[in-house]
Amino acid sequence: MNAIKAGAALLAAALAGCAAPQAVTEAAPPAPPVCAAGGAQMARVELIFGLDIKGGGRVSEKAWRAFLETEVTPRFPDGLTAFDAYGQWRVPGDGRIARLDSKVLLIWYAPSPEAESRIQAIREAYKARYDQISVMRVDGVDCVSF
Repeated sequence: MNAIKAGAALLAAALAGCAAPQAVTEAAPPAPPVCAAGGAQMARVELIFGLDIKGGGRVSEKAWRAFLETEVTPRFPDGLTAFDAYGQWRVPGDGRIARLDSKVLLIWYAPSPEAESRIQAIREAYKARYDQISVMRVDGVDCVSF
């Protein structure tokens, strides 16, 4: 009789492993890219800066260039890419869709705590200077070659 109970317990344990998988709530991060010959992995940050100023006004091209010169270039002198963009987002609290012109800043860099501090300093400086709610940040890893 003990053999039957042991067999039943073993069968129950085996069948428990066949239960439907649980829903995944978070996607696993993608694997870093495998670079072609001559390429190397580098971290990439995309920062998206809205140009409309709360309460009215707009960050001019001259003001944007000055921001790049005083806040960004000293922190990432090896290079960057900036371009004009258009975006929209849902405003927290009231649900309306805000549409605005933006600037996108791309920086490829070697990851380090110091680089993270410099990126955050850029975001905070822009928010403070132009009364922004946020500066969107998107991170990735790319293969880069020169």
